[in-house]
Amino acid sequence: MRTPIVALVGRPNVGKSTLFNRLAGERLAVVDDTPGTTRDRLVAEAEWSGVNFMIVDTGGIDPMQYGAGRQPLSVGSADYIAQIRYQAEIAIQEADAVLFLVDAASGITPADHEVAQILREYQVEKGGKWLPPVLLVVNKADSAARREQALQFYELGMGEPYPISALHGTGTGDLLDALVAQLPQRSEQEETEEEERVKIAIVGKPNAGKSSLLNRLLGQERAIVSPIPGTTRDAVDTPMEYNGVPITLIDTAGIRRRGKIEPGVEKYSVLRALNAIQRADVVLLVVDAVSGVTAQDTHIAGFILDAWKSAVLLINKWDAIEKDAFTMEEYTRRIRQQLNFMDYTPVLFISAKTGQRIDQVLPLALQVQEERLVRLSTSQLNQLFQKAQDQHSPPTHAGRQLKIYYATQVRSDPPTFLLYVNDPKLAHFSYLRYLENRLREVYPFLGTPVRLVLRPRR
Repeated sequence: MRTPIVALVGRPNVGKSTLFNRLAGERLAVVDDTPGTTRDRLVAEAEWSGVNFMIVDTGGIDPMQYGAGRQPLSVGSADYIAQIRYQAEIAIQEADAVLFLVDAASGITPADHEVAQILREYQVEKGGKWLPPVLLVVNKADSAARREQALQFYELGMGEPYPISALHGTGTGDLLDALVAQLPQRSEQEETEEEERVKIAIVGKPNAGKSSLLNRLLGQERAIVSPIPGTTRDAVDTPMEYNGVPITLIDTAGIRRRGKIEPGVEKYSVLRALNAIQRADVVLLVVDAVSGVTAQDTHIAGFILDAWKSAVLLINKWDAIEKDAFTMEEYTRRIRQQLNFMDYTPVLFISAKTGQRIDQVLPLALQVQEERLVRLSTSQLNQLFQKAQDQHSPPTHAGRQLKIYYATQVRSDPPTFLLYVNDPKLAHFSYLRYLENRLREVYPFLGTPVRLVLRPRR
């Protein structure tokens, strides 16, 4: 089951980023920035009462952003309200729950009314409940008088207000109790049915060619089942079979650009990519060959790595590139530099428009999935790591040196290896990378991240 996503929504200066940091800090192990990635700290893993979920800060709409004619947006302007609307729409379509933040100090504003109206419009009634659930969070209620003032927010019609202070942590426990009670849970039957299929997600920035790729994959002569609604709103899962293997294609191609709302579109589209990545076994990251690897491509690749998912890089629109004998080699080298934290990922140059190499996409994805499930024997691993130490000793630190006593694979999906050592603090990042490279020489684990866990020997 994928990790539920909780979106923070509200006008500027209500404390969304402060609450984001507070909720991320409630967990001992927050998702760390992986070296080599340059994405915004927009997403963090959180946990409360044994329930894991992802916190997404959608960001505020800045009234000083420039609209038409390079004039600053006024709080009541059409462009300002339109951007707030777009932000709220994306959040409620893609998240499993929404925390709607308002400010106890400033009271109810027209922008608060606007966001509340949008959230109500997009909620869907199912089983006597409105989905996704919206919790009204009255922030900056850090005094008794402010907490009493929180009652005025009943006027928004969004249910019970939860007065909190994101800065000091007051009231966040009650809020989290209410939140986790609203997060979705799936039956054992649903879990079993999903586990039986290989789930392949198609992700990428808008206009990279995801829709064309999906249509090409479904247009092949295969036993295709009719599309069915997916478990995430506004997305479609397509069950199909390829050479007898049951597959579910998770489509994320429907990022909508409403009107002329351009600022922030790519930032908010991360919600849909996160949903797909969390549910997938293998992720197809579609990159536009004409524009090359952009910041958003790097962000999405970082999310794939954070989720420990396997991936294939698909360079689409290859037909639009002027080529010579060295073009593909040079392009691959440049991609490896830009996405150096995923150098184990296979690269395939395709054209969804002409069909070039489309027949290789699913076989490659299934090969990656098979390698994700590989298990190596304990004896093989210990010989490998002993030989690696003999050929290249770990660096010393304050006169001490890392020693690996024993290694074993504790799980697959993703491949996870437990190394008993004298002191995990002596393990430098560069040496762990060296050990991973030696491991991949024995078995490449194509397209799959490898996790090395160090534990002191008792």
